[in-house]
Amino acid sequence: MQELTHYINGEHVKGTSGRFADVYNPAIGEVTAKTPLATAAELDKAVQAAEAAQPGWAATNPQRRARVLMKFVDLLNRDMDKLAEVLSSQHGKTFPDAKGDVVRGLEVVEYCIGAPELLKGEYTDGAGPGIDMYSMRQPLGVTAGITPFNFPAMIPMWMFAPAIAAGNAFILKPSERDPSVPLMLAELFEEAGLPKGILQVVNGDKEAVDAIIAHDTIQSIGFVGSTPIAEYIYGNGCAAGKRVQCFGGAKNHAIIMPDADMDNVVDALIGAGYGAAGERCMALSVAVPVGKETADRLIEALIPRVESLKVGPYTAGDDVDLGPVITPEAKARINGLVDSGVEQGAKLVVDGRNFSLQGYENGFFVGPSLFDNVTPDMDIYKQEIFGPVLSTVRTDSYEEALKLVKDNEYGNGTAIFTRDGDTARDFASRVNVGMVGVNVPIPVPLAYHTFGGWKKSAFGDLNQHGPDAFKFYTRTKTVTSRWPSGAKEGANFSIPTME
Repeated sequence: MQELTHYINGEHVKGTSGRFADVYNPAIGEVTAKTPLATAAELDKAVQAAEAAQPGWAATNPQRRARVLMKFVDLLNRDMDKLAEVLSSQHGKTFPDAKGDVVRGLEVVEYCIGAPELLKGEYTDGAGPGIDMYSMRQPLGVTAGITPFNFPAMIPMWMFAPAIAAGNAFILKPSERDPSVPLMLAELFEEAGLPKGILQVVNGDKEAVDAIIAHDTIQSIGFVGSTPIAEYIYGNGCAAGKRVQCFGGAKNHAIIMPDADMDNVVDALIGAGYGAAGERCMALSVAVPVGKETADRLIEALIPRVESLKVGPYTAGDDVDLGPVITPEAKARINGLVDSGVEQGAKLVVDGRNFSLQGYENGFFVGPSLFDNVTPDMDIYKQEIFGPVLSTVRTDSYEEALKLVKDNEYGNGTAIFTRDGDTARDFASRVNVGMVGVNVPIPVPLAYHTFGGWKKSAFGDLNQHGPDAFKFYTRTKTVTSRWPSGAKEGANFSIPTME
């Protein structure tokens, strides 16, 4: 069995804590590797190396830093299949979906190549008699990110690419469930020319997270995961004086208006609801048809499509629709929530609980499930299932559907399907959700816009990637300078004012 490592100061370093987490191949249900879980002392070694390396990197011309990112993009494209293969083997998602995971991170790296433009400050000539004023965006120093299992390539790159482009060092604590791709990314970045110590990977659990929060040298923390942990990291990180952005859970709704193109709606719900086995924070997990006729047509069209979804390992080819979930605990939790939905009165029209795949009986496969007549008081509505389960909540009017979305405690993403521009504009304007799709099922913004939810889906005032990332990973310093022509005027003891 493979024993994985940390990646500190340009070297693979074995763990010293004696504690490990199991890394599964979810398709076969076997432990294939063990991840070392770092102590606070191991994290400190990484921080010391980062602190030593960061000033030289910050002093490097931004254009030269951007050239390293350019080379990193080349290497990501070169090793795309290798990265996707490893990602699929530890996460379970299909091979095309694993490549998409890498590509969406790569696109943020491409955006960050524009750092020389994004880091430009402002200048005012002649702000006063002989006075010039200018602002600079300067790196924070040593930064850190804590990333989830469901996007082991994309989300780390969303964090470390802008941080490093801005001149910071970055310590990544990836999910202990699928850490091999983050380790590979750190190797590739150094192959691209990144100095040792600027990007390091420290594997761990809560002990490592608490060490990140407590470490005085670490200036900022980025996090993506569940809302309870997001609240914990945000509260404790801010109390420790750090800049913190945390992104939590989601319950994403899709409103289907009576005039919607039902073929488009079904395609969208199938892909966004069941893709990656539902293990996406932007999964559409709640369908909200408006009117009985719309709901009946939707369920009638969905049932055969859900029943025909192909579930299997990534090795079965590109026509597999979804793979296994990440762990046996995740499988048990999903099936338990489906059980609760039945017990609480929802109508289970497609039941995926007893799915079994010949030759992969020990894998963590969960068949797709479809519920009708779900109500907001049910556990399957209130909780983020993070599995291949789509719930249908029927409503009688647009206003009732909109209220359902607005009243939900989460506000990550939402979508509306309609042919009416006025309805779409009203929805986009009034809904209290951070990312909105109009006839688009997963409204994840492209790299040059920002990603972030509202309500209990996000904590902090700046989003991920796009312009917000460079604001998050830099501080603004404003300089007021005066170069008098001589000393003839002498000292001035009163506060300067404009005349």
